[in-house]
Amino acid sequence: MALYSAAASVLAGLQRRDGALKTLVYKSRFQNVKQLYALVSETLRYSPVLDSIMDGAALLKAEKKLPPHLAKVLVYDLLFGKGLKCGGRWKVLVLKHRARLQAELARLKVRRKVSCNEDLLAPTEGVIQAPQVPRYVRVNTLKTCKDDVIDYFKRQGYSYLGRADRMEELSSLSGKQFLLDPHLPELLVFPPQTDFHENRLYVAGHIILQDKASCLPAFLLSPPSGSHVIDACAAPGNKTSHMAAILKNKGQIFAFDLDPNRLATMSTMLVRAGASCCELANQDFLTVDPSDPKYSHVTYILLDPSCSGSGMVNRLPAEESAPSSERLRALARFQRKALSHALRFPALQRLAYSTCSVQQEENEDVVWDVLQEHGTAFRLVNVLPSWPQRGLATFPGAECCLRACPAATLTNGFFVAVLERQQERNSQDSSSSLPAEAEVDSGAERSQDGGGRGPRAVRKTRRKKSRCVK
Repeated sequence: MALYSAAASVLAGLQRRDGALKTLVYKSRFQNVKQLYALVSETLRYSPVLDSIMDGAALLKAEKKLPPHLAKVLVYDLLFGKGLKCGGRWKVLVLKHRARLQAELARLKVRRKVSCNEDLLAPTEGVIQAPQVPRYVRVNTLKTCKDDVIDYFKRQGYSYLGRADRMEELSSLSGKQFLLDPHLPELLVFPPQTDFHENRLYVAGHIILQDKASCLPAFLLSPPSGSHVIDACAAPGNKTSHMAAILKNKGQIFAFDLDPNRLATMSTMLVRAGASCCELANQDFLTVDPSDPKYSHVTYILLDPSCSGSGMVNRLPAEESAPSSERLRALARFQRKALSHALRFPALQRLAYSTCSVQQEENEDVVWDVLQEHGTAFRLVNVLPSWPQRGLATFPGAECCLRACPAATLTNGFFVAVLERQQERNSQDSSSSLPAEAEVDSGAERSQDGGGRGPRAVRKTRRKKSRCVK
């Protein structure tokens, strides 16, 4: 019953405009944040359909004591979710009307001439539907290894198809098939909407349910084991745990977040993931002093600041409209401040800047403004050259940045830029500054296209004064 009550309270808070969905979920203090968020999200997605079914079945008229928000959550789980698993006396009330509710659902499908539940959802202009995005599962190498996880799923009846050669293979998965991602070595790919929230590997922290695009910042930052790293806007902590795995828990991650509720949830998640190299601070990153001796050895920073979230698939009804120009300007001001502040840490060598936004104002514009502000101290790194979607051509070298979207990359909408402190380099030195995986990728590309970005291409780019390190 606690889950349904918490979900009903969040729905009521949204109606009162008490805050955004994530804020209300974290404030609810419900232990399983992801489970609560998923239930509320899906209830909201089906809200017009549920209203129609409940009105047709006259549920609230028959059960006057049943709170409307609680009724909506219960009916969602009964008809579209996993079935009612709890609910106490309210569950008994709803089950009394199960036949009538199911009949109303069937009539609604006939009226709208559809055969499956998803088709009842009216398409919203500019909103990308989730079914085309696979379920990504990151193997938590702090607790297990890729081969053991693959073997586990095979024993559970899943069919392992090996490593994907092309992104297109990810969109053809069905049933209990799964693949190894072609870009990230510890990422498994399952058909869309595969649910692992109750899987024992997830509960034990052996796997992390994380969108592929969200895995890119830590993977591309690639701090060596033993490094000191800052995660500037850390909660809810998936990227933090990813960096801890890359570091093999050797080194130090200073993780900052301003929201105490999100930080508390993050602390629980990191314990479950076995991440022991993290020091959490309930502090605004902008107030952290770069000259503090405590951070004198920080050479890597991951900055994933607050953004419009315009790249997230299946955005909720209250969040579907494009962000206003005023909101974008305010977000971009904060993002520029945060990025500029991060580049002031004296020992910093490499930084990954990311957002789950598709807005140029929060992405290329922020990176270009800060690069200009810092002169020639930092340059962009041309990461993952085989990635199909690059930064918008708004300034020289913007193609070094990565963009992601459901249509092109089968992920949430995302943006990543990797900046590296520029050092004096011998003009004959052709060594790459890419992470190991990207170097292999880049080398494969050069062998396939007969040269690609060889020395001549690099010299040509430099004549254009590009900020991109090839």
